[in-house]
Amino acid sequence: MTIKEKQDELISDFSFMENWMDKYEHIIQLGKELPLIDEQYKTPEHLIKGCQSQVWLHTEMKDGLLHFTADSDAVITKGLVSLMITVFSGHTPKEIATAEIYFIDAIGLSSHLSPTRSNGLLSMLKQIKLYAIAYEAKSQSQKNGTEL
Repeated sequence: MTIKEKQDELISDFSFMENWMDKYEHIIQLGKELPLIDEQYKTPEHLIKGCQSQVWLHTEMKDGLLHFTADSDAVITKGLVSLMITVFSGHTPKEIATAEIYFIDAIGLSSHLSPTRSNGLLSMLKQIKLYAIAYEAKSQSQKNGTEL
């Protein structure tokens, strides 16, 4: 699935929920289903800055695709990072870096999260995009025979 298709699927999933308590419960459930990050990546350098809760994000490149693992010490935040991983994991750095992200507004997260959680969500998005840009730059420099 493309990033756009994954976003559309999430929007569709959330559209069946009638109220925000159901949506919050779904987000929490997604967090519970998030594959565990390897403990070796629960370090300060993997923490996302700008999140009220602790959120660790690890990125690996496999066969030209970025794969993310994450964890958080807060259940809602763990669900939010799970949404991000669902959308972005398994795509090329270029696809991630250039993707237009619209599911956050379409689901209503922007207007239903507290300002600190909204800032944290944007920090997650920013960090994922920064990883993608860095991996893309590294890939380009290797193709050109130069090092960063």
